[in-house]
Amino acid sequence: MNNAIVQIAAMLKQHMGLDMASVGSSLIERGVRERMAQLGQPEVYGYLHMLQSGVGELQELVELVVVPETWFFRDREAILAMARLARDKIVQAPMARLRILSLPCSTGEEPYSIAMALIDAGVPAAQFQIDAVDICQRSLALAQRAVYGRNSFRGKQLDYRERYFSAVPDMATLALLSEEVQTQVRFRFGNMLDADFMGAEAPYDFIFCRNVLIYFDREVQIQAVNMLERLLAEQGCVFVGPAEAGLLLRPHIESIGIPLSFGFRRKTSRPVVVAEPLPAQVLLPPTWSIPLPVAVPVRTARRPQVVSPPAPVVAPTAAPVNDLLARARACADRGELAQAASLCEQHLRSNGPDAATYYLQAVICDAQHDVGTALQLYRKAIYLQPDHREALLQLAALLAAQGDVEAAARLQQRAERTRLNSGDKEQSHA
Repeated sequence: MNNAIVQIAAMLKQHMGLDMASVGSSLIERGVRERMAQLGQPEVYGYLHMLQSGVGELQELVELVVVPETWFFRDREAILAMARLARDKIVQAPMARLRILSLPCSTGEEPYSIAMALIDAGVPAAQFQIDAVDICQRSLALAQRAVYGRNSFRGKQLDYRERYFSAVPDMATLALLSEEVQTQVRFRFGNMLDADFMGAEAPYDFIFCRNVLIYFDREVQIQAVNMLERLLAEQGCVFVGPAEAGLLLRPHIESIGIPLSFGFRRKTSRPVVVAEPLPAQVLLPPTWSIPLPVAVPVRTARRPQVVSPPAPVVAPTAAPVNDLLARARACADRGELAQAASLCEQHLRSNGPDAATYYLQAVICDAQHDVGTALQLYRKAIYLQPDHREALLQLAALLAAQGDVEAAARLQQRAERTRLNSGDKEQSHA
């Protein structure tokens, strides 16, 4: 690999945390070549000198290497879980004003989805504010324009489009977001790795930072998680991506207990107050059922030992096969990795091999830093389901970290072809 590209990658990592081992060198090389063509600079070392001369050109390169890839309600479970929790907070404290952070916000689909979910949940507009931050000026400009094409509307649940979007005159493929939603979001430029990032801001009740930490190395990941904890209110919640849940597992951090939300909060010994149901007129529409928290069994005080005849042994009732994988996902979300792994094994014994279970096992091993086993399990998932995009991307990241850049690039290309063919599966921000 060209030494100049290596030096440029190091500058990008220092500036924004982007780890070349995670994204592959081809992404950075493509951005460099495009920028060189724009500047009429024929020699890569000449371009490196331009980068070293000031931060202005480095920001221009950042705009090219960070590719916005998002859509409305992309992380539906997390967004709906947040809406339910926000509604409960307002019921418990009617005068509260909720603060939400979307980081990175890309072209605006995530923070606007959060705003729509809160409005639909009956949270008054005057009682919440969303701050949306990104390192790309072009993405922020598109977000503030609030005009979106078909690629931003994916999946089958698109009822929100009729409520909050209107057609753009003479542009049948575009839709304009309503002012009602736009006014709830404040966009700003920022670099989450800056030492004083949002240092003057009050803590946030909810933080969304999904699918960006996986592009940092371990040192930068720890720095980013510390930053998120600094910005989080005492009883706040932070939502991360599925492959990032292991990074939030600290002695004083726990899962919020809502399956597939990948939300976390500080541990507390105080009893949790469950809000009364809201009146019917402010409940979510029927198509927006918000998942309820997983029930936690109550532990009773241990009774004094009493000698008595042995009770008859009753065989435990086996869990339904189709429920084991859902329980495994919920355990993994709560950080109970050993229990999740055990449930995956039970599912495989009862139901036979399948890609979804192998992928979840791989994510668990990944979170436990068992790279060798994770590699094998990702490959098993891909063997059973060749278009399993998440497994392709995760395997590519592990291979790139081990230095097998060519194999990683091939897997990334396969994942990209899968995205183009389907268009509906979750992807990362970078």
